[in-house]
Amino acid sequence: MINKLIDNYIIKTIAPFFQKEDCRAYIVGGFLRDCLTNKHSCDVDIVVENSCAKVIAQKLADCINGYFVELDDLNKIYRVVFADKKNYVDVAQCVGQNIEQDLKRRDFTMNALAYDLKKNVVIDVTNGVDDINNNVIREISEFNIADDPIRILRAFRFQSEFGFEFSDELKRILKEHNLSILKTAKERINTELLKLFGGKYVVDVLKSMDSYGILELILPIVSDIKKIPPNSHHHLNLFEHSLETVKQVQLYYDNACEEVKEHLDEELFAGYKRIAYLKLGTFLHDVGKPSTWQIEPDTGRHRFIMHDSVGAKVIVPYLKDLKFSKKQIAYIQKIIKNHIYPAGVVTSDEASEKAYVRFFRKMENEVIDLIAVAYADRLSALGPDITDEVVEKNIKGLEKLLHLYLAQKNKLEPLPKLLDGKEIMQILGIGESRKLGEIIQKLKEAQLSSEVSTKDDAIEFIKNL
Repeated sequence: MINKLIDNYIIKTIAPFFQKEDCRAYIVGGFLRDCLTNKHSCDVDIVVENSCAKVIAQKLADCINGYFVELDDLNKIYRVVFADKKNYVDVAQCVGQNIEQDLKRRDFTMNALAYDLKKNVVIDVTNGVDDINNNVIREISEFNIADDPIRILRAFRFQSEFGFEFSDELKRILKEHNLSILKTAKERINTELLKLFGGKYVVDVLKSMDSYGILELILPIVSDIKKIPPNSHHHLNLFEHSLETVKQVQLYYDNACEEVKEHLDEELFAGYKRIAYLKLGTFLHDVGKPSTWQIEPDTGRHRFIMHDSVGAKVIVPYLKDLKFSKKQIAYIQKIIKNHIYPAGVVTSDEASEKAYVRFFRKMENEVIDLIAVAYADRLSALGPDITDEVVEKNIKGLEKLLHLYLAQKNKLEPLPKLLDGKEIMQILGIGESRKLGEIIQKLKEAQLSSEVSTKDDAIEFIKNL
């Protein structure tokens, strides 16, 4: 572990500064954990024991030609961003009289490690290294969890990232304190939830959260999802189907070509990867089914008419409550509203390259995302009415759709803007409003379907709306 630290670019850059400074400074927490689990990390947390954290952070920023950022002056936490704007160091004041007391106030033993930058030694007062090596998430104390209930959700987040097991005592604590999560600020839940969905083991963790009664506390809509039983198209009930679809998206990602992985690995909003948002949207893709559920009296067939469009609206208040931004909500809505679209394109009797290109243009940057969801959805719905031929046709069609997109995506020219907002307002005598946005969207859809191709066509189209 020490060898890895010595060879690390960030450590090499900052170590000479701390060797010269008259302060006791320690790297703590996640960076050390990630070293032991062979995960790459671009940020380092440093605790300063006998000096002013703010002064040290300012001096460090000057020393490495970085940028000083005041994160939380009340709690004495400051950030130094490297010149490359990718790597950064957070410097905080020690909590307690010494580093040992600081470490014992943390959440789990895996995060209670420290590295002395002067003495070049690791401090492990809770046997965190052993727990990491044994794949165990262990509490430091029940008080530490109860004192800051977000640590309940953090336990599941770390389980999603690493696939570790909980200690027996932690299991008891999670059961007894599960309701405490409701006391936590929604912004903090939002952060942990996105990190959780970014983890490879998220499906097992969602099942685990459900068994502890925590999933419905965070996403109450899950209680409605659980009401939908298996049917002729689905061999699983809706909750299990939603979990299986997320599992299939993860498998799709694991087996994808580099170009697809690179797309899904890009940071989308707030520093989280596209794959995290995609798996969250996938878990919620059928959220509109409970309110559209009908059973035909003659055939007994289960119908969920317009559940995709309804779901995109139903989910909004839940996401707003969890403090998701407008852009985050719009992405998840897009996944829910269009999750059936790719399958419809490739299985239609009128499937053509023209229809494929219309799909590419309409879905823009989310083409790969939606193909992944459609692929996963098909493999997760294998009721008695779904034959092997149906599955094979759908999967092969989606593979062809992806292949065509990857071959054409750099050649697709953007749609020409035939009318801008100001021109539309002038022609129709209207002002800025939601109605204007709807007109612009309908005009775009008319272009995509080739109903409109010239400026005169566009003027005639909006006048006849």
